[in-house]
Amino acid sequence: MSIKRPRGTRDVLPSDVYKWNFVENEFKKICRNFGYKEIRTPIFEHTELFKRGVGETTDIVQKEMYTFTDNGGRDITLKPEGTAPVVRAFVENKMYAEAQPTKLFYITPCFRYERPQAGRLRAFHQFGVEVFGAENPSVDAEVIGLAMAFFEKLGLENLQLRINSIGCPKCRKNYNEVLKDYLRQKLDKLCKTCNARFEKNPMRIIDCKNESCKQQLVDVPLILDYICDDCREHFEKLQKYLKVMDIDFEIDPKIVRGLDYYNKTAFEIVSKEIGAQSTVCGGGRYDGLVEEIGDIKVPGVGFGLGEERLLLTLENNNIQIPKSDMLDVFIATLGQRTHEKAVELSYKLRKNLISVDMDHLGRSIKAQFKYSDKLQAKFVVVIGDNELDKGVVTLKNMKTGNQEEIQLSLIVEEIRNRLV
Repeated sequence: MSIKRPRGTRDVLPSDVYKWNFVENEFKKICRNFGYKEIRTPIFEHTELFKRGVGETTDIVQKEMYTFTDNGGRDITLKPEGTAPVVRAFVENKMYAEAQPTKLFYITPCFRYERPQAGRLRAFHQFGVEVFGAENPSVDAEVIGLAMAFFEKLGLENLQLRINSIGCPKCRKNYNEVLKDYLRQKLDKLCKTCNARFEKNPMRIIDCKNESCKQQLVDVPLILDYICDDCREHFEKLQKYLKVMDIDFEIDPKIVRGLDYYNKTAFEIVSKEIGAQSTVCGGGRYDGLVEEIGDIKVPGVGFGLGEERLLLTLENNNIQIPKSDMLDVFIATLGQRTHEKAVELSYKLRKNLISVDMDHLGRSIKAQFKYSDKLQAKFVVVIGDNELDKGVVTLKNMKTGNQEEIQLSLIVEEIRNRLV
């Protein structure tokens, strides 16, 4: 019996890799344009980081983490999200001692044990940005603007930005009491997960995806009606900044996000193209997270988005990603003495940063040209015994069909000039 890939994973084949490279490169360009620098963190971390950073009451920590004990007896987890590891790196490497704010971006694999569905896998890739050291809501607006600019660059137009303020610990304390009073009389009609959240994190009940729970929460008290003056001012300023940036938004008072570390700003960017999983990007402010992980009081704000879900959204919107992996040159050989010369020439061309392939299977010249078409070669160099005796090769432009003899000693320079 052959071994198959694990459920909830996928192979990205050569025919699709160009799509991944394209969106990753566009994300990096946008981030650098906004003044963000790339950071890379380990693929696994101490489990305690996610318990403390993501929140012990979250679905991620309770149900979805890939956790194991290593040979040294340490409790280790494959990272289920990108923010907590970046916060840990920020603190551990004393980046807070540098000029602030610190603006970072990342592209990283993540792992969650959840039911695979469209746009959701157990092994996936996350894009994210994090800004540390600035409380001003203009930074929240910048982070949102970066995400919107990225989607616009990719050609996604039918997205909707939804924003909310989920307050701070001070105003949430009062709100949670009101919310509990409301929920207490409905507990018998709510799911087991909601009942488990009631004491430790009742706000997460609002985020429940269970349809019967949603029906019970139609008239639930909303956090926006209970936020303090400071949080309200922060939220109003955010709206003003988004307006001057010409970014449309909708206030959605039921956005609470799925992670415990958010405060004040919470936002989602949604698409209706991928069914149940409509959120393509989500984020917000987390002013207490750095202190929770590293005992240093530094504000933060950021977002994360799934690369697989993004690619699915592009596909469902019929957005064509340009192919960038066309081969520059294919070397076809004809005759007994030409294979060695093809090996020599291909290496010379590659050292000049020209992408090259050649025949290694002894195909006929017709089969070699057919193979070069499959590789989407821009040019084909034909080396035959007769040409070799004369010190020339035939160069064919596969787009125009034009072909001509070129001195073998000049072929590298000639191809380089024609590729410019």
